[in-house]
Amino acid sequence: MASLLSDKINQVLAKLNQLPEKVKIIEVGPRDGLQNEVEISLSDKISLVNILSHTGLTLIESGSFVSPKWVPQMANSGELFNRIKRTTGVTYSALTPNLIGLNAAIAANVDEVAIFGSASESFSRNNINCSIADSLRQFEPVIKQARTAGLAVRGYVSCTLGCPYEGYISINKVAKVAQQLHDMGCYQISLGDTVGVGTPEAAKAMINAVSQHVPIDNLAVHFHDTYGQALANIYAALQLGISVIDSAVAGLGGCPYAQGASGNVATEDVVYMLNGLGIESGVDLSELIAAGNFICQRLKRPNGSKVALAYPAAQARFQSLI
Repeated sequence: MASLLSDKINQVLAKLNQLPEKVKIIEVGPRDGLQNEVEISLSDKISLVNILSHTGLTLIESGSFVSPKWVPQMANSGELFNRIKRTTGVTYSALTPNLIGLNAAIAANVDEVAIFGSASESFSRNNINCSIADSLRQFEPVIKQARTAGLAVRGYVSCTLGCPYEGYISINKVAKVAQQLHDMGCYQISLGDTVGVGTPEAAKAMINAVSQHVPIDNLAVHFHDTYGQALANIYAALQLGISVIDSAVAGLGGCPYAQGASGNVATEDVVYMLNGLGIESGVDLSELIAAGNFICQRLKRPNGSKVALAYPAAQARFQSLI
């Protein structure tokens, strides 16, 4: 009874604060996370995706069909998609920047694909070796062919709150790129703070600018935690009606083209915050922590989630009080 009452109170508080009642988490650890970590075995990557499939997550970005010359960690994505144990209700997506990548993804039976644009000219040239305008032209046939094949296409916009080469990026530029991707057929646009420099008010201003051109229901946020602002920025986004959040288990990742940028916000930390706000995500925190601990052990690195580090000790203390 007390638990039901607590849930009701949390739901009322969420409505009063204009927060969404439910949030969808896009797990990007196996792709955006591992692409900037040390290389690990294919079997470990497959195990990570399989473990994440049983946490309650409904979309896992599992690989990337890009040139192994530039991102060697993703070289075996085709084999990964052929060997993972797919769970009903889970979408397994991949990044496909060009037609070669798209055809490889289709052959691997990928459920959904994503393309990756930038709001920064310098970042675009350093990341995908072409201008923003050229990148968008290259994406047109990818989107068209993907949709013909029955695949939904998600669009990323990087450097929405700052660029490692240019610094400040105009929110009008962000809005323009987001609108173009949406008009081209991307069902959702993920707004990425690639270098993690954003703060809540800056995030709000950027999202408000973009939402004048792309409906808020078609927007997601993707915050890196370089300056420890990711959760605060997510909370600010929730207040504006954003209900889709990208995150990586154990805070994996960074950006190979943004020196000094730390990993994505940890999925465990996002779920813990959502639970505290009374917002449903459908993700089991304990199972998620187990997945993060598994991959960190394989990578031989500390877990980047504060919740994952604190949770076992906290649970033990609570048990001792019962």
